[in-house]
Amino acid sequence: MLLVDDERRLTDVLASGLANEGFAVDVAHDGRDGLWLATENDYDVIVLDVMLPRLSGYAVCRELRDARNWTPILMLTAKDGVHDEAEALDTGADDYLSKPFSYVVLLARLRALVRRGGPARPVSIAVGDLTLDPAGLRCRRGEVDIALTPKEFAVLHGLARRAGEVVSKRELLAQAWDFAYDGDPNIVEVYVSALRRKIDAPFGRTSLVTVRGAGYRLEATS
Repeated sequence: MLLVDDERRLTDVLASGLANEGFAVDVAHDGRDGLWLATENDYDVIVLDVMLPRLSGYAVCRELRDARNWTPILMLTAKDGVHDEAEALDTGADDYLSKPFSYVVLLARLRALVRRGGPARPVSIAVGDLTLDPAGLRCRRGEVDIALTPKEFAVLHGLARRAGEVVSKRELLAQAWDFAYDGDPNIVEVYVSALRRKIDAPFGRTSLVTVRGAGYRLEATS
């Protein structure tokens, strides 16, 4: 997800909390940077403050919609700002939340937007008998529930969205960590190994394949 707000203390707290919930969070502190990130990356949801330096949240939302970018947008408006809320919806936002807001409510609304997604984004993803529910962070193999950590789910989600294709470590890092991650890329191997122990080994499957020198591929298996 992309979080655009100039209140740095708020963004630090939100980014940390949302990361613990399984979101990979990119942060921008002004409208210009937010618009650039939103056009350069594929996000599941955008949280956008109204009052931003350099370019307002309204302008960012309007430019994205004019460019036919339909990523779900939740806009943060002023307290009791009825006109702010109306303008947010009129410029193309999918939802709004007035400051100050409840973190629990924010999280619930973000999950609802992810569940609804863009026009062509499915509610769940099926790869053979492996099914992922991104909004609920749930995974099943056939009728068996598989418990995954938020980060394990994020890695698997990145693979499942491109099932049958080779996904590089760098792409998985961008999907499951964040745009600015500069740690050891081999951390991906740790999570891939953990996923194999959970989604493949107990079921006698080999759906998560290593493509040497290129990345990983998630395949449908019978």
